[in-house]
Amino acid sequence: MESRSKSIHIGSTTMIPALLLLLLLLLSLIHRAQCFYLPGVAPEDFQKGDPLKVKVNKLTSIKTQLPYTYYSLPFCTPEKIVDSAENLGEVLRGDRIENSPYVFKMQEPQLCTVLCRITLDAKTAKQFKEKIDDEYRVNMILDNLPLVVPIRRLDRVPNIVYQLGYHVGLKGQYAGKKEERYFIHNHLAFTVKYHRDMQTDSSRIVGFEVKPYSIKHEYEGPWSEKTRLITCDPHTKRMVVNSNTPLEVDANKEIIFTYDVEYQESDVKWASRWDTYLLMSDDQIHWFSIVNSLMIVLFLSGMIAMIMLRTLYRDISKYNELETQEEALEETGWKLVHGDVFRPPSNSDLLCVYVGTGVQFLGMVLVTMIFAVFGFLSPSNRGGLMSAMLLLWVFMGIFAGYASTHLYKTFKGTQWKKIALKTAFMFPAIIFVIFFVLNALIWGQKSSGAVPFGTMFTLVFLWFGISVPLVFVGAYVGIKKPTMEDPVKTNKIPRQIPQQPWYMNRIFSVLIGGILPFGAVFIELFFILTSIWLNQFYYIFGFLFLVFIILLITCAEITIVLCYFQLCSEDYKWWWRSYLTSGSSALYLFLYAIFYFFTKLEITKLVSGLLYFGYMLIASYAFFVLTGTIGFYACFCFTRLIYSSVKID
Repeated sequence: MESRSKSIHIGSTTMIPALLLLLLLLLSLIHRAQCFYLPGVAPEDFQKGDPLKVKVNKLTSIKTQLPYTYYSLPFCTPEKIVDSAENLGEVLRGDRIENSPYVFKMQEPQLCTVLCRITLDAKTAKQFKEKIDDEYRVNMILDNLPLVVPIRRLDRVPNIVYQLGYHVGLKGQYAGKKEERYFIHNHLAFTVKYHRDMQTDSSRIVGFEVKPYSIKHEYEGPWSEKTRLITCDPHTKRMVVNSNTPLEVDANKEIIFTYDVEYQESDVKWASRWDTYLLMSDDQIHWFSIVNSLMIVLFLSGMIAMIMLRTLYRDISKYNELETQEEALEETGWKLVHGDVFRPPSNSDLLCVYVGTGVQFLGMVLVTMIFAVFGFLSPSNRGGLMSAMLLLWVFMGIFAGYASTHLYKTFKGTQWKKIALKTAFMFPAIIFVIFFVLNALIWGQKSSGAVPFGTMFTLVFLWFGISVPLVFVGAYVGIKKPTMEDPVKTNKIPRQIPQQPWYMNRIFSVLIGGILPFGAVFIELFFILTSIWLNQFYYIFGFLFLVFIILLITCAEITIVLCYFQLCSEDYKWWWRSYLTSGSSALYLFLYAIFYFFTKLEITKLVSGLLYFGYMLIASYAFFVLTGTIGFYACFCFTRLIYSSVKID
């Protein structure tokens, strides 16, 4: 009896130092974790004069969120358009990488190279105007590096920031006129930065930049392949340096596409070439986020320590010292419901399914985070993050089956195959239906973001061919493994729950429980949403991993605290409430997504808005399953711990 009480006392006193030690260890590794990465491809060496393959990618817009293929606009085309092989993640992101007519040769500068000449008709002029109006950007790739536009910002350090892709064109007005006109960027001044190896005299590409210009080219006589431009002539070294005479987009207008190529030697080594793209100037905000989250964790840890050290220790000592039946009848608080606390809940089958799915999701996120922190999912491996998450989700099905049926066996259930079937299909089916509807909307817009039927078949195969069988394998193992005996016996007749005070109302306590887990992550959530919807890089996985650990701890602690208060109020129906308490943070996530939509985004089209809220609904649902499962297992372990530490007559 004494030893049991003492074990709780010792465990609770060592919990906070161990927690702090873990957090300090993560903090010490964070700088290395956020900067270190393994490039997704092997370096390629170039000699002077070697051809460089310039590829074009999708057209993107933060106003519509609908990507289109580069050649959906009447740009200059090569003799034959060749698609590059994309991985699963790239296809789902809407990437469509193709060859281009641009001809680059290593360390051989070019001036005013004419790409092609086209004449717009009413249809093509309208296409260009629509894309300019929606602020579409052209994305290109050279040696696996994305094309960026350097922008000088005097209010930031460093004062040069990089924008992915260049705008198709811009809107403006002629001097003295109010009517708005559309102008196209038809001249591109490329800068290729390279690092030269002094020993081998070979070079590696470390930067790919562009400055777009709009210029109305002029020439003498009829147009031919040998026509020399007056506005841009390498022989007279006349270069395009501004857009003072821009080219207007209109029907029957002639567009001459030209480009320059400049080569600059750089001290940046190939292994560090992504650092410029990923350079973070606002890391103080992330540290503020970490400190904010740590305060929440320490506050909750203090509350748990108080419960463990003072209240529980005193209660257990008092309950174990009760000698007479009269004294036992006078007992109050959490021990009073010991005969009902492990009574299976209503809809226990559904709870088992959701817990199993949460374990699957937790395993996927945790392994993905670890790979990302160690750099295996660097931005140079386009689509790698999404591909890894999908494959890990599929293979984590074995843990989903195990967790759901093992919990089902704890509830004395016998139809484990039905539980395994629901676990394999419920969550993925809901996600697939939403995804299919959103994909149909994208198809209707003829966007490259629509998933092709071949890829859809691949997703279905991963689900039915790999994930479902693995769920059943895990379910078989889970149902065969012996379950832990309940610490106390369950009464045959359920105890009546007394009327609860207003602050212990189920809906109120559940909604309160989700605030702190959301508060621990909402600052980092802003940067994640920005990277997804504003087309920016997110590669601070060191910070994200630390925030994720804090989220796990916060979900567990807030659920334990509220579960203890609930049991003290003689309400033994904790199973579902423990899941919903931390899971309700998903509601706040979705509310924040609504706030972000109206304050940060400029989406005006109905389809684009539906896409945003559809994908954020999927993210919120997944967050609910993840956080709910963490809270459930924390409360599950907590109740077993406290009821196994008291003597029940």
